[in-house]
Amino acid sequence: MPRPLQLAFLVAAPIALVGVMVAADRLFAAPGRGYGYVARIVLAPSAREIGLPEIQGPLDASRPLVVIDAGHGGHDPGAGRPPLTEKLLTLGLALALRDELLRGGGVRVAMTRDDDRFLLLPERSGLARRLNADLFISIHADSVEGNGEARGASVYTLSERGTSETAARLAARENRADTVNGVSLASTSDAVSAILVDLSQREAQAKSEEFARLILREAAGAMRFHDREVQSAAFVVLKSPDMPSALFESGYISNPEEAAMLASPEGQSAFARVTAKAVRTYFARQSGR
Repeated sequence: MPRPLQLAFLVAAPIALVGVMVAADRLFAAPGRGYGYVARIVLAPSAREIGLPEIQGPLDASRPLVVIDAGHGGHDPGAGRPPLTEKLLTLGLALALRDELLRGGGVRVAMTRDDDRFLLLPERSGLARRLNADLFISIHADSVEGNGEARGASVYTLSERGTSETAARLAARENRADTVNGVSLASTSDAVSAILVDLSQREAQAKSEEFARLILREAAGAMRFHDREVQSAAFVVLKSPDMPSALFESGYISNPEEAAMLASPEGQSAFARVTAKAVRTYFARQSGR
């Protein structure tokens, strides 16, 4: 037999043998035999819109509404390590701020979460928009890997890049179900939608920066800041076109001393007092305009 045919036979014979074995197994084996390795996963039906949180405080709907967002939660612990993770630290700070605002009266408060549950980033600001919130505050804790010395809080608003990305998204035709400042984009052209979104975002951005500056002012002397100027970044949770929003990095959880302080009743009380004072000053200014 010529050598090329010998090589071809050596290659084809094992393949043919495997084919015969598979065919025999399918024809004569018991049903299901050989397929125990297949995992069948029943997926849950697509989730509907999550329920709205309770609004606490005055029954008067004309009172301003603050939505407080405790970052992370559920299977997302955030930064830090047990027993103190970011999801637990932010929840404690958020609850302290809620209680401080309710104690002072005159302001309605809702929380995106008041327990250890997971929420998608768009759901957080989405809840606030559905509630027609006047202000959205997302609370987080910073972290630097391998650096236990970094410390201090920071306050963020949405960057220009994030603003432009949101404007483009909302002005697109596939987002016609959205409304901005109570105006439905469904009845407007692309050009008009873009103008509406841009004007709304400019106003919301100006208010966001004003509130962020008030936090820095009211917290002077009571909290240590890593950045003494308002910072900006394209945080998804801040991408609301018609709602003043700020993200408050309360401090560094990677700094054991600062993390312990923020987790203590004294630290949470200090955080709540200065933030609540900034909230009240902000609303006082808005009502006087």
